[in-house]
Amino acid sequence: MSYENPLHRDLAGRAAVVTGAASGIGEAVAVLLAARGARVALLARRGERLEAVAGKIRADGGDALAVVADVTDDTSVARAAERIRAAYGPADLVVNSAGVMLANPVDDGRIDEWQRMIDTNVTGVLRVVRAFTGDLVAAAADGRAADLVNVSSVAAHLSAFPHYAVYAATKAALTHLSQCLRTEFGPRGVRVTNVEPGLTDTELRTHLDNPELAGQLEGLFEAVGGLSPEEVADVVAYVASRPRRVNLRQVVVLPTAQV
Repeated sequence: MSYENPLHRDLAGRAAVVTGAASGIGEAVAVLLAARGARVALLARRGERLEAVAGKIRADGGDALAVVADVTDDTSVARAAERIRAAYGPADLVVNSAGVMLANPVDDGRIDEWQRMIDTNVTGVLRVVRAFTGDLVAAAADGRAADLVNVSSVAAHLSAFPHYAVYAATKAALTHLSQCLRTEFGPRGVRVTNVEPGLTDTELRTHLDNPELAGQLEGLFEAVGGLSPEEVADVVAYVASRPRRVNLRQVVVLPTAQV
């Protein structure tokens, strides 16, 4: 006799949007949400990689739409939202997972890095929120679950590592933004969840162009071990599957050995 875990379909019927879905946490979230029954629109810049992830979801019986989009571009995000609505209708689950981590001493004056992190980690989230606010509010008004999940970082409130100041500042801004958005969205029935992962094994660790800092980060992974993207995705799926009157506002998830 076959047995299907009921949790595997606990998001059935929902229309989800996941940014940064070409790799890492975003990819893992998209794959898991689809496995749980959601129709998932995958957003990222790398079209070939995005199609590969969407193909994997479809091969496993899920419903996925690959949408090439750049969260740092207003027009790109707006067009992506239009395409998603045409395919799936209004979204009721939005996961902001796109992000970039660059590290160098502040006195290096790397304005290019600062601007890239701000545009992606903060303004990029705001662009996506603007594009889908109407969808989320309408879903909640219709009596359905509506979720905005922002993937921040424990760097938002930890300052143990020098030379990550601007990255940490963007994540602090995202964490605070999530808290403030909840005061606007919560009374209208839209849940806002801020997820702060600790060390996680994603492409972010390859973004560093400073050999010394890259070596320090690799040493930390060796000493502590990192979470897998799938473990963080499990947290995202969990918060989105709670009864609609339950909002897990802030979730910090760390490797057990990370302090």
